[in-house]
Amino acid sequence: MLPLLLSVLFVLPADTVTGRVVDASGQPVAQVIVEVTDLGRSVTTGADGAFRIALAPGRYTLAVRRQGFAPAVREITVASGQPSGALDIVLTPSALRLEPVTVTATRQALASASSPLPADALAGNDLRRAQGVSLAHVVEALPGVRAITTGSQIGKPVIRGFSGARVLMLENGSRLEDYSWSDEDGPSVETAFVRRIEVIRGPASVLYGSDALGGVINVIPEALPDAAGGPAFMRTGFTLSAASNNVEIAPGAQVEGARGNMGWRVAAIGRHASNLHTPAGELDNTGYGAFNGDAAAGWRWPSGSALSVRVVHYGGEFKLLEANAPPGETGGPERKAGDERLQITGQRPWGHWRLEAKAQLQRHSLIEIADDTTGTESEQFNLMLQTGSLDVLLHHGGTTFGITTIGQHNDASGREPIVPDASVLSGAAFAFERWSPGSGRWTLLAGVRADARRLSADRDDSLGVVAQDRNSQAWSGNAGIVFTPVPGGGLSLSLNVGRAWRAPTLFELFANGPHIGEARYELGDSTMKPEASRGVDLGVRWSGRRARLELAAYHNRMSDYIYITPTVLVIDSLPVYQYRQAEAEMLGGEAVLEADIGRGLVARSRVEVVRGTNLAAHEPLPLLPPLRAMVGFGWRDRFTVDVDAYDRPRRLNPLDIATPGYALVHLGGGADVRLFGRAMRLDVSLRNAFNQRYRSFLSRYKAFAFDPGRNLIVRLSSGFVD
Repeated sequence: MLPLLLSVLFVLPADTVTGRVVDASGQPVAQVIVEVTDLGRSVTTGADGAFRIALAPGRYTLAVRRQGFAPAVREITVASGQPSGALDIVLTPSALRLEPVTVTATRQALASASSPLPADALAGNDLRRAQGVSLAHVVEALPGVRAITTGSQIGKPVIRGFSGARVLMLENGSRLEDYSWSDEDGPSVETAFVRRIEVIRGPASVLYGSDALGGVINVIPEALPDAAGGPAFMRTGFTLSAASNNVEIAPGAQVEGARGNMGWRVAAIGRHASNLHTPAGELDNTGYGAFNGDAAAGWRWPSGSALSVRVVHYGGEFKLLEANAPPGETGGPERKAGDERLQITGQRPWGHWRLEAKAQLQRHSLIEIADDTTGTESEQFNLMLQTGSLDVLLHHGGTTFGITTIGQHNDASGREPIVPDASVLSGAAFAFERWSPGSGRWTLLAGVRADARRLSADRDDSLGVVAQDRNSQAWSGNAGIVFTPVPGGGLSLSLNVGRAWRAPTLFELFANGPHIGEARYELGDSTMKPEASRGVDLGVRWSGRRARLELAAYHNRMSDYIYITPTVLVIDSLPVYQYRQAEAEMLGGEAVLEADIGRGLVARSRVEVVRGTNLAAHEPLPLLPPLRAMVGFGWRDRFTVDVDAYDRPRRLNPLDIATPGYALVHLGGGADVRLFGRAMRLDVSLRNAFNQRYRSFLSRYKAFAFDPGRNLIVRLSSGFVD
């Protein structure tokens, strides 16, 4: 009965699409990856440059990549009952590396050059060299992205000055829920085995709802292997890295295979590190240990239907530096973070439409351990967040309709009251459309979304919270245009306007207690409204064979912006700070330039700046990243040198602590090697090569400690090397 049901649901007629990839002189190009990004399927060209793949009737986006060539994007239509003509795809040589397609900007495949919002991605060698225990530290390699850091092990991404609950985290398009109001609870994502990380800079609530105020980070795992009608197989791979600064060691392994239409993978990595070292000495109680892994299985049918199940574990113990701890003190506070996720995704063609569904169950825990008044370790707090979500999407060409629902429950316990027990139930519906007139000069995108949300908080006498329900509704909208004066000429101009929103966090609503990490007593406000942002984004992109340029400028005006401000009150010898709302604005820009100088040598540079103002208090917004400029050179993925310069913050909020400007030099290198009869990749990087003494403005330790000094990182990996 089950095979019959699966055949009804997934097996539809398919057509074989064939093609050939050649260079500018017409010579075939082998080992080119041709990916159907809508389906997550890929094939590799043979020695004759040919490829073939079975696809059901519909519209698809092909991303064509090979190192040493500029990537290409082709949109194809497979008609029912009609043979598809062979595709001829021409690749031009280029030493520049960029991801040609984004799946985050519109919830289906879109050429990055056609997105009115800036879309960047980290993949391949760049991702492998950057990967670490903290996702926020990894994505700092992208323009407009910074991190609020707690040592090297915990970080919160900052996009264009927005952070915390104003930046939405996704894993393969599904929301990741955590305690975003806590600076010591970073995204629970392991980066060792992912395919790429996409970042959208700008408001995206029309697609993802609350929290996508400043941008979206989407971590996309590797596609499962496919036997493609051939014999069954199994293969293994590993990664081993070590770092000198904190004596970090990180061994990882993965095993994957395929048989028939089923593919599977199991991957795991352990990380252990001792105390950090700065040019001024060792920082006590800054080590960590973590063990992360996932297991996945999936089925694909020639019709284009697919079903996959994935189980993810992320967990670790992260020690926290104390401001006034005596030197050499053993022990100290630590955070225990844990995250388990069950993800089920499926899609199938439905006539000329494509139906896609994503379901996720997530359990996220955050525990702080510290010594009590008797010197005994105890739980300061123990928070558990359990979330279930379901997204159902219907695609047809450039049109997407979607509905989403989220159910969530928070349990809080421990010695310190943090937030009350509470439940959230939300639902939304949205529509998004992309038009590309026949001339190829214009691409227009527009969408609208409606959200409804109900928060039910339990009574908590220690926080002064009475049992209550809060209902809220919000709408989001987006309209963008990309103009290409000469189709295929490489120059495009973009404009995007949008409205985004976010709901207040439990902490902002109900806080009533000491925040020891900030040495203050904090009070929430249960009457606060959702934040709303109206944004405008302008962009200029130019891409040629030997150079590319990207300029972006943006302005966001925010209503009911939530911020914290000091009062004249004192409770338990701590100054009292109150959460409030006001009008605010954020504006800034980014510039990126890359050029192929010749013989594989690439020069790159970028500048980014942001400025924010609380319009009610007439003062700068707190903790905004200062001006950043970078210049670097890379040679054929063999050697890189980068200089990262940071200005001192010139507009300080009363809560900010000033730090001087500084510049860091980073070196890197890599090579493909063979060891023990296996092809391997060796990567070496030297961070802060000159052991510069500095304090990052976004470091939570800046008031009493320098940032880490020189760090030599060596990484050896085998299997699945791009």
